[in-house]
Parts: sequence; structure tokens; C-alpha cells
Amino acid sequence: MKKLTLFLFLIQCASSLAQEVPVKKTSDSTKVNEIQEVQIVGSRNVKRTVVNSAVAIDVIDIKSITTQSGKIEINELLQYAAPSFNANKQSGSDGADHVDPASLRGMGPDQTLVLINGKRRHQSSLINLFGTRGRGNTGTDLNAIPASSIKRIEILRDGAAAQYGSDAIAGVINIVLNDNINELTGAVTYGAFNTNAKGDFPLGTANTKGFRLDENGNGNTFGKNKNLDGNSLKVGLNYGVALGKKGGYVNFTGEFLNKEKTLRPGFDFRKGFGEAAVRGLNFMANLSVPISTKTDFYAFAGSNFRDTDAYAFTRNDGARVVESIYPGGFTPRITSVILDNSLAFGIKTKFNNGWKMDISNSLGNNSFHYNIKGTLNASLGAASPTEFDAGGHKLLQNTTNLDFTKNYSTVLEGFNLALGSEFRLEKFSIFAGEIGSYATYDIFGNVVTDPTTQTIPTDPNSGDPRPGGSQGFPGYSPTNEVNETRTNFSLYADTELDVTKSFMVSTAVRFENYSDFGSTLNGKLASRLKLTNQINLRGSISTGFRAPSLAQIYYNTSFTNFSSSGATEVLLSGNESPVTKAFGIGKLNEEKAVNASLGLTGSFGNFTATVDGYLINVKDRIVLTGYFDASSLGLNVDAAQFFTNGVDTKTKGIDVVLAWKKNTNGNRFGAALIGNINDMEITNVKNNGLDEQTFFGERDKAFLLASAPANKFGLNLNYGRSWFDGGLAFTRFSEVKLLDYQVYEDVADYGGSFDNQINAATDTYGVKIVTDLTLGFKLNKSFKLTVGANNLLNIYPDQQDDWVEAGGYWDSVQMGFGGAYYYTRLGFKF
Repeated sequence: MKKLTLFLFLIQCASSLAQEVPVKKTSDSTKVNEIQEVQIVGSRNVKRTVVNSAVAIDVIDIKSITTQSGKIEINELLQYAAPSFNANKQSGSDGADHVDPASLRGMGPDQTLVLINGKRRHQSSLINLFGTRGRGNTGTDLNAIPASSIKRIEILRDGAAAQYGSDAIAGVINIVLNDNINELTGAVTYGAFNTNAKGDFPLGTANTKGFRLDENGNGNTFGKNKNLDGNSLKVGLNYGVALGKKGGYVNFTGEFLNKEKTLRPGFDFRKGFGEAAVRGLNFMANLSVPISTKTDFYAFAGSNFRDTDAYAFTRNDGARVVESIYPGGFTPRITSVILDNSLAFGIKTKFNNGWKMDISNSLGNNSFHYNIKGTLNASLGAASPTEFDAGGHKLLQNTTNLDFTKNYSTVLEGFNLALGSEFRLEKFSIFAGEIGSYATYDIFGNVVTDPTTQTIPTDPNSGDPRPGGSQGFPGYSPTNEVNETRTNFSLYADTELDVTKSFMVSTAVRFENYSDFGSTLNGKLASRLKLTNQINLRGSISTGFRAPSLAQIYYNTSFTNFSSSGATEVLLSGNESPVTKAFGIGKLNEEKAVNASLGLTGSFGNFTATVDGYLINVKDRIVLTGYFDASSLGLNVDAAQFFTNGVDTKTKGIDVVLAWKKNTNGNRFGAALIGNINDMEITNVKNNGLDEQTFFGERDKAFLLASAPANKFGLNLNYGRSWFDGGLAFTRFSEVKLLDYQVYEDVADYGGSFDNQINAATDTYGVKIVTDLTLGFKLNKSFKLTVGANNLLNIYPDQQDDWVEAGGYWDSVQMGFGGAYYYTRLGFKF
């Protein structure tokens, strides 16, 4: 093991957006957390609290956030409430335009494990191929969970693979569902974005004044100006009912969301640059029924439907355009229907000898179905349809758990033992679209099966052959179809020992066996030492792993990559494909990690603080390679791309939060400083003799290193009195550097100097501070009106050029590219 460079400091405590859990005095005058009889993530000991845990845990009160913020999706809420959580809207990223990739501490979206009520949540079937975050990763779709259904979110910011299994390299997010009864709560929120994008745009730039893209046209013509866009309406309802007289309940949530597109300045090759439109319905139910005095049956289930719509890259002329259908060109639209369903149920019981048992089963399924609209198959010419079913992908996951816990109060100052097992089944599939979405046709309208005997139509002006498949997003063909399954079995032991009232030690060990790549054994050691009644010292060290997802192993497709220099036909080859092996890319193995942390916690009257530093070393991290030349292989593509265990990384950092709260003379004051300092280093590129710049070049490295800002700080100020409350928040995003498409140009254009080329290709997005304002007015005991603005001063990233990934003037960095968002919300409670 490499020497651990510890003693980085983290200051972390509950912000005004994080739950400030009430405390009470005990007989020994020490303060304890009133949720101490509730099991929290990171510990299987129900007597363990957030303050006295051995690892860093955030407990975020979602009700407080949703009533004091205009953010309408879980990812947006956590982006500003949790110091090391990062998520941004993408554009020009195919499926990632519809599902936002998110991460902790700059790690991959698939390196954070998500639980609901302590049970593993399934991932999305989408794998991110473009954009600045999550390239080559799958992740859990947090926005598929209705915010109105959530009681609190617990974030364990520490490696936890030994406790919870694969994917927990960066940490664990546990979503705890509402269990309240006899209360109807809800809100109606309406908001819109300011279209006045700040920047220096040449006359005629799409989506500037006088050149607003006409959404009712073919995506290549201009229409009326708009001062506001992205208009969004969200309606949420939550209600609970008591079941019997012994504590049983069922709690229901329903949400409706309708959000229109945002359109921001883009270049001729991406006139539709902006955020996708979303229409969605979300349901969640949470149930618990006592069977006897010591046994409960529980269940929770959710269903999410989303119909999304985003613009692809513009086709202005050439062989891809059929003038009789789209005079002057067109901008295709990638739309999708996302279905996300889940059901978990189980029984908890307590035996007379003190042992507790929990047996459960969790089933989740995610389906992503593409429909390409405003498009055509150019090889069909004027006879082409303008809409195609392009197929899609699905992921099913079923997890069965058996857990036992017992607390021994007579062993020293207390000993907690947890034992358990888990069996998981995963299934990933790709299903084909209609034939016109992927096929190329000859001049007689027949599908090309033998290019040597069939003639492909050509463009009358350029003479170039017309490409097949639906423009914007070629459909999945039968050759892309996969239907793969694997299983996983694990055993774990988790202990916590209070050696004295001041000193606690916890350990965990976990064995896992995957049917497709073998076994792994991981462990964790953590400790907490009470230095004074107010200050704790804590630390941990653990090993971790993440199995390659089935999508990373088997996903394959062909697509067109657009940049300012033109279009490139790319084959993304599955890991087990002969093409992949022919290029020298090896079989995918698990990622291996070492995670260490050291910290302080403190509580001083109205002020609380914790200090934790972290170091995460990851070996064999799975990445998406650059583009290898494949033009001579007869595959009808220009380049090939692969998933591979390509790099080792080292991440170290500091999370920062300071919080103060005071109630006096009917006035409520709150102030909090939250933040994260994060530094990732690529320590090794495992190119195995392949050209490094092609395998994982400087541009690929920059995307990985920009998974999170180098630092992010937020200052939140709150005041309340009687019928009024207000909040003012300032969030500072650090500088971000990315490399644009100039790295692929001829180095001779830069004086033959690679360094000159890198300097020219470096896009530096300077430090930005975003201001949020919220004002709340209690109309009566049942209704509250809130008005406010996110990004009040309409701040945008400052780097502008036409070489970026998304085809607009900015990459997906910092606070995104939506601009100011103004909203009003009417909340109610009966």
C-alpha cells in the first residue's frame, strides 16, 4: 500500500440546508442526537448518532430544502446542499441530456452506492458517452425519486464497500422515505429561465436576440424572441394513513413535472444547444405493518415515467440533408421514454435473545426507449419517414438480503455485531429499433446487404454517398442487441465496540463473488476518540472495489460525433468483441480502491463543526478510450472506441461546513459555510504499448479531472420571524480547465509544437459566484407563498469558443448554462 498522505482537514457540519437535528440533555449532561434510535447509514448500530459516528455523515432535511429553494429535482437540491456532491445538466450528450450524471468527491457516478430505506437501489441502464462528467460510467437516476416522498437524505462520505458492497468507493447516499400520517402536504411550483445569456456573440448566433430557434419548424429556422424559457410546473402531494392502532402506516406521494426546453447561444452546427424538455409522473409508497409485538412487515415501491425531448446537432447541408424534406437543413430531436419501477419488501423481527433479523427483497427495473423525431434516413431520399423508433436499453436488478444484528450492552461500554448475506441478480439488455433507424438503403429502396453489388444513393451536389440510419441518433440494430445476466453473492460481518465511553472502534469485512469475474475480499477499520465533551477525533481506512457494470462490458453502438471540424462515424465496441481484442484492449476487471479519512467533530452551543480529510486511491479505473483509427477495417466507420481499465487515480480533499443557529425574541437566525476542496491526480495510464494520446490523451484526462470543481464553497444566510422567512445563498465555483477539439487538429497548425497546441486547446472557465434568494410568506396556518430566484444575477461560464463538446458556447461546468431562474411556489399543509 502506498504511504497515505493524511492529515488533510475537513470542516463539515449541518448547514441551514442540512438537517439540524435537535438535542436534549441526558443525566450526564452530555448532548445526544434525538434520532439515536434510528439506524443511520455508515453504522448498523441503532445507538450510534451522526455526531458520535466514526465516519463523516451528512443528514439533510429535504422538507427544509424544498420549502427554502427553487430547485425542483434531487440532483439540483444536493448540488447546493452537500459540499462534495456535483451534478450538472448536459447538452449534446445523447442519453445524458435526459438523465443527469452525479458524483461525490469527483469520483464516477457509478462509484457512489444509493440506498432507499437502507436497501440497494438499482442503477440506470444509461451509460454516459459524452459531456464533462461521468464519461464511460453508469449511475443511479436520483431524479426518478420524487422529492416530496423523502423525509431525509443521509450521505456517508467515506469508503464503504466492506459494509455495503460494490459501488461504495466514494460513499453511500441513503434516502429515507416519509412515514408521517394524517397530514396532507404539497406544493405547486412554477418558474422560468432568463434567456438573456451573457457573452460576446457574433450577429446571427442562434438563440440570441432576433435569432431565436423556431421550435415549431425544422430546428434550422428562426422564430419569435422570448425573454423567458424553460418554463416549468411541478405539483407534489404527500399523504399518510395509519394502519391499525399499533404504529402501522402507509404513506403515498405523487408528483407531476412539466419543463420546457431551454435554448442558449450555439453555433451553426448546434443551433439547438440547451437543456432538454421533460414531462414526468412520479409515484412512491412507503408501508409498515406490525405483524406481532416484535415483528413488522414493510414495503416501499416507486414508479417514474418521463417523456424527454432534446435537440441533436444541426445538419446544414451535404449528403445528410434531403432538401425536399428539410430545405436548408434541419436539427433532429432525440426524445426518450424513461420508465423506472421498483418494489422492495421484507420482514423485521426481534428474538427473545436480543438478536434482530431483517430479510428483504428489492426489485428494480430501468428502461430507456429512444424515439428520434424531426429526422430522416438520408439513403431513403424523399421517401424517408421523419420519425423513427430507435430501440433502447434496459437494466433489471433483484437483491435479496438477510441481516442479523445484536447489541451487547455488557461488553465493555457496548458492543454491536452485524452479520449478513446478499444475493443479487443483474440483467442488461439492448433492444433494436425499427429497420429504418439503422439500415442503409440502395437506389431501389432495398436494404443494403452487399455493398459490392448494390448502389448507395449519392448527394447530387457533393457526390458523396448518403448515410443510412436516423440522423441525430442511429438506432440500435439486431447486431447491437445483447441480453446478459450475472449474479453476485456476498457475506459480511460488521462490528462496533465502545472500549470506553470515550473510545470506539469499528471493523467490517466483506466477501463477494461475481459469476462473471470472480471473488474479492475487502475490509474497513474505523475509530472515534472523544477528546472532550464537545470534540471528537475520528478516522478510518478501508479497501474497496467496484465491479464493471454489465453495460460497460456489453454496451455497443455506432454513432456520429460532431465537432466544428465535421462529423466522425464512430464504433463503440463491446468489451468482449473481436474488434476490441484486435486493438489490444483487455478484459474488464474490477476497480480496486484504498480509502482513508481523518477528522474532528465538535459542538459548541449554537455552533457545530466536524473536520474530516480524505484520500482515495483507485487502481484499474474503468474509462472510455479516445478514438482509434478504424477507417481501413471495412466496418463503415472512421474510428473505434472502447471501455478499459485505463488509469489509476489519487484523490485527496477537504469538505467544509460551519453552521450557527440562534433563536431569540421570536427571531430565527442561521448561517452556514459549506464547501469542498478536491484534488484528483492521474498517477498511471495503462495503455499497454498503445499510443497514449489515442488511448487516453490529454483531452480525456482533462474531462476526468474536471469531474468536480477544484473547490466549491457556499455561504447560506437565513432569517425567520412569525409569518416571514428569507434566505440568501452565495455559491463560489472554482476555476475549471478543459481541452477542446483543437487537440485533434494538425500540430503543424500550431508551429509543430504539441505544447502550443495544448495551450491553444485549453479552455479556462474562471471562478464564478452564484447568488440565490428566497422569500417566504406564511398566508395562514395552511398556506405559504414563496418567491425567489436561483442564480439571481444571471451568471454564466466565461469561456467561449466553437470547439467545445456540446456545440454551444460553454461546456457543462460549474453552475451550468441555464442562467437565472425565477420561481414562485404555493405550499400547503392540512
